[in-house]
Amino acid sequence: MAESFPDGFVWGASTAAYQIEGAVKEDGRGPSIWDTFSHLPDKVSGGETGDIACDHYHRWPEDLALMRELGIGAYRLSTAWPRILPEGRGRPNPKGLEFYDRLIDAVMAEGIEPWICLYHWDLPQALEDRGGWQNRDVASWFAEYSAMTVRRLGDRVKYWATFNEPNAAAVLGYAEGVHAPGIRGRTTALAAIHVMNLAHGLGVEAVRSERADLRIGNIYNFHPREPASEHEQDERAAVMLDALWNRSFPDPQTRGSYPEPLAAEMEALVQPGDFDIIKQRPDYFAFNHYTRSSTRHDPDHPFEAGTVPPAPGRPVTDMGWEIAPEALRAVLVEVKERYSGNLPVYILENGAAFPDRIDEDGRIRDEPRIAYLRDYLAAVLDAIAAGVPVRGYFVWSLLDNFEWRFGYGKRFGLVHVDFATLERRLKDSFHFYGELARGAPLERE
Repeated sequence: MAESFPDGFVWGASTAAYQIEGAVKEDGRGPSIWDTFSHLPDKVSGGETGDIACDHYHRWPEDLALMRELGIGAYRLSTAWPRILPEGRGRPNPKGLEFYDRLIDAVMAEGIEPWICLYHWDLPQALEDRGGWQNRDVASWFAEYSAMTVRRLGDRVKYWATFNEPNAAAVLGYAEGVHAPGIRGRTTALAAIHVMNLAHGLGVEAVRSERADLRIGNIYNFHPREPASEHEQDERAAVMLDALWNRSFPDPQTRGSYPEPLAAEMEALVQPGDFDIIKQRPDYFAFNHYTRSSTRHDPDHPFEAGTVPPAPGRPVTDMGWEIAPEALRAVLVEVKERYSGNLPVYILENGAAFPDRIDEDGRIRDEPRIAYLRDYLAAVLDAIAAGVPVRGYFVWSLLDNFEWRFGYGKRFGLVHVDFATLERRLKDSFHFYGELARGAPLERE
């Protein structure tokens, strides 16, 4: 059993543009689908929006000082497509590119390696008006945006990802309608899945055509789905949700085909040569993981598959997600066997929301988050001992932020943010994670 992380192991933290930047109407940025969606009634808890978020656009030097204090070796951020290309295509916004120029230079000056994800759910609204991810042309426009961004930043940024959790963007946004752009349907979701897969392939080609020395991949999300009972309908629902959520992107991108039981339905969308575009060998294999869940037959769901809450007494986070670190170990082993082989594996998001409290002495004693991180990192060590080449771990997230449809009510950060004053305050988990990032051994409970 491994008791220490390998030499050169990357300790990082992750954020996303719409969740932290704010400044949605400043310096030429165009609107995204999340700007539109969050301003619609009853779409986000409390009617909250990402208009200000953590105001990282103005406060990034303060946040960079926090990264320095944390001691991380890498920082995964996302670039905002509508900040770089306000219309989604055409002429770039110079001030948007300049913002990322300054940020990347400052991150590197602190000895922190920047990792960039090109798409973290903030499609320019102008492209949604043209059909969004149901329009095959958007895949080509994504490639143009990718090339433009790499052309500007690729001389400094070595690690790139096309998408963060495209499964969530497609399923939550185009099947269930609970995320932007708020579309509910089955055919709409399948179209979005295929166009996002095409965009990934074209994006990888664009990045590599600009600079052959960069490392490029995708960031998947693996969320194990077990049937809630032995009833045949629940078992079918679990197979369907597993294919939809866990397989619909890594399978075509690494194996060149859609998984059953989606393959037959996807045939009408696949044109000759599509899989030649979609299947691109990545330079690393990355994914996010938070929990597992039980699946039941749900006739009202577009794919007739819903989830059930964890059994009473099971530990859960503030999201209601089961705390099950053994699921991460299982995912890591399966990733190696099914997808990654000997590629380096990176966990680019893992963390937990809890209802943090500021004590009278000003301290935030977030022991549940520390316990969560300790247990999940122990699962990573177990996977390394089992032969999985895990090379890095990025905590979600550096800051409390805009948590999509949950607004500001769910806190994942190592840093507490007072969203009234935007004051940052370190949590105990910040110090715990910082010790690991500086080389302290993980002490198992």
